[in-house]
Amino acid sequence: MLPSDQITLSPHHLRVFAEVGFHVAGRGTEGAMAALRGVVPMDAYEFVAFDPATGRHQSLVSDGYSRVDADAAEEYVRLDSYRAAMAAGEPVLMGSPGTERYFRRHLEPYGWRAGITTPLFLAEGRYTGLLHLNARDPGAFTPRTGALIGAVSPTLAHVTDLRRCVIDPVGLPPGFHAVAYDRVGVRRDVAGLPPSAAIAAEPAMAALAREFIDSRELNRRGLWLGRDGAWREVRLLRAGVGFQGAIQGAVIAERPSALPYELTAREVDVLTQVARGDSNPQIAATLVLSVRTVTTHLEHIFAKLGCDSRTRVTTKALAEGLCRLDLP
Repeated sequence: MLPSDQITLSPHHLRVFAEVGFHVAGRGTEGAMAALRGVVPMDAYEFVAFDPATGRHQSLVSDGYSRVDADAAEEYVRLDSYRAAMAAGEPVLMGSPGTERYFRRHLEPYGWRAGITTPLFLAEGRYTGLLHLNARDPGAFTPRTGALIGAVSPTLAHVTDLRRCVIDPVGLPPGFHAVAYDRVGVRRDVAGLPPSAAIAAEPAMAALAREFIDSRELNRRGLWLGRDGAWREVRLLRAGVGFQGAIQGAVIAERPSALPYELTAREVDVLTQVARGDSNPQIAATLVLSVRTVTTHLEHIFAKLGCDSRTRVTTKALAEGLCRLDLP
């Protein structure tokens, strides 16, 4: 297989690669592969995604096949040739040593006579999946084909990046770390935001995300006292996770924060109960305080927030996320 640094690209190749990048950035997988057909004589392609949440591979997008065997992805990644391709980061020609049985089972019965598979790594080196190309012409793929595919594979790797979470970043200020969840609790990274170790370490966050996804809320804010004893500002946003954001999910984002308005932890607890509509006796019973102590806390809260009624305090607390986050 020719190394990619030993091939010369013509202006035509450069235009094709630029068009592939343009379509991938716009989530246009079909357009990207149509452009690539200008330099690679393929008749069919299949993107296989690696899901880091489950550790398994799955067929993601394909074109040109009459059928795709459901067990093909997991069978391929058990091959020695797959492990060699992963180690070298280079494409493998189907039918080469170690791939014969796979080729006979999944390709030849459907009329394919040539195949090439490349592992997909993002530019930073993270593995996202595989790209299979097939052709009916047995001489369609050459070492040069492998070099060309290898050169464009970091761009195509974005197609199979299941760690990506599709959200509108507007409304999330700088400084937040985030984690995304789908409804069944599978955790994913959020593209463009650093991961939150604090959220990932809290088992109740998955249940919080599920409850939020099932609610009618578009967003939610609150204060959270983490297991490390530090307070954090937390925001929940609706999001699509997985390939092209097709799965309903939620982003939970946090950043360290001192308690606002010089509130104390106990005042945050009282304020949270007020925002839920509890009376002073109810708050006293819940927090194991005397009614007099609750009244004193409320006087301090009103003064610090500049409010003169429970209604105004509640409105301000909900709008600014001053209540303690309620974990299931």
